[in-house]
Amino acid sequence: MISLLLLPLTLPAIGQEVRFESDTTCGCDIRFVEGIETLRDNGLYGFRRQDGTVIAPCIYKYVADFTGGYCRVWQAAPGYEPTSDSVLLCGVIDSMGNIIVPCLYENTSLPSGNRVRVSKDGLLGYTDLQGAEVIPPRFTRAGDFIEDCAAVYIEMDSQIYATFIDTLGNYIFEPKYQNVLYFQDGYAPVQQHGKWGVVDRRGRQALPFLYDQITAIDHGVFLAGTTEGMALFALPSPFDGFDTLRPLTPFCYLPITGVTERRIGVMREGYYGFIDLRGREVVPCRYDEIGLFRQGRTMAREDDRYGIIDTNGIIILPLQYENKTPKGEKYMYYDSLALVEKEGKLGFVDLDGRVAIPIQFEEAYNFSQGYASVRLKGLWGYIDSRGFPHIPFMFQFASPFKSNRAEVFYRNNLITIALDGRCVKNCNGIKTFKN
Repeated sequence: MISLLLLPLTLPAIGQEVRFESDTTCGCDIRFVEGIETLRDNGLYGFRRQDGTVIAPCIYKYVADFTGGYCRVWQAAPGYEPTSDSVLLCGVIDSMGNIIVPCLYENTSLPSGNRVRVSKDGLLGYTDLQGAEVIPPRFTRAGDFIEDCAAVYIEMDSQIYATFIDTLGNYIFEPKYQNVLYFQDGYAPVQQHGKWGVVDRRGRQALPFLYDQITAIDHGVFLAGTTEGMALFALPSPFDGFDTLRPLTPFCYLPITGVTERRIGVMREGYYGFIDLRGREVVPCRYDEIGLFRQGRTMAREDDRYGIIDTNGIIILPLQYENKTPKGEKYMYYDSLALVEKEGKLGFVDLDGRVAIPIQFEEAYNFSQGYASVRLKGLWGYIDSRGFPHIPFMFQFASPFKSNRAEVFYRNNLITIALDGRCVKNCNGIKTFKN
């Protein structure tokens, strides 16, 4: 089932536009994220731009990656050596090196809604983008600001209650719920006495507290479930102010996937299909297994036969293929090509289901960053989207590329290579694997 409550402080995801270069003087990678390079000097970290301009000196004990123009950083607490791990405090800087939140907190989030969530003495509050503590830490749990509201939990009378606050810390309504999610179009799932319902910003019920779980899946559309099954509910469209949600489907489905490309994978009477966000069964529940949509296509299985269907259930690749070899996620599109298997061999088909790269490989992974690692005649190498060799078949193993890097086994050594075949780590005198 779909997870309903995810509000912890977590490390940020790796930033966009990640790339690496190699430094032959140290045999290591130089990492660039969002056009900013991480520096290291005497056990401390800083940042500079690709033109060499230092935006933050090496004063931080640890740093995360830049994400959306912001980065979390850690420094030793006052009274400790700068390189000490004993007590570390967290803050936030921007892509100019400006200190958004000073390193005064046990943990921080990245900004959301012009607020930064911070932790002090085990409680959570918020600062603004100038580092001023506009909402003092008093919550046991707290989320990001969405639609100018954040879900928060506070202890009262030895009990934990949930509600929402605005950007100044005012309660949207009094804390009285067990759990709350986030607002979407002015409505939010909340839990009371073990059951879930939906309320508006004034606390009025748009869906009664009858359900074991509820999640918002699209604008004005909610998925509600019980042990008997699930149904879709939606606000009338157009709607003006408060309104109750209306059912779009009967309780005849069990959900098995989240929403991908405006389709929900469901099970009915033991078989799988898809409904759209209006509750229509656009792919009949007839399959023994289905996947998630990518580029308008997904895997479908009947008995032990695999194929590919589109978002309307049209068969793109006939269900007459196999799935026996362990490597690679088959029948799902990556870089507009899907890995398929027939008679123990692997190849790739295009978005129309036509064989684009012959089914001839012993093992293979999906395409990633324009290339696929494949094994032919016992050796691994890389091919491009036309099936031409990119890096020769010469490895005992070759991983897919990720963030412009891949790992290969060559002569029993684990080596890191770049997209263009250059050796960048553990090279032992090797400069490139390209011809």
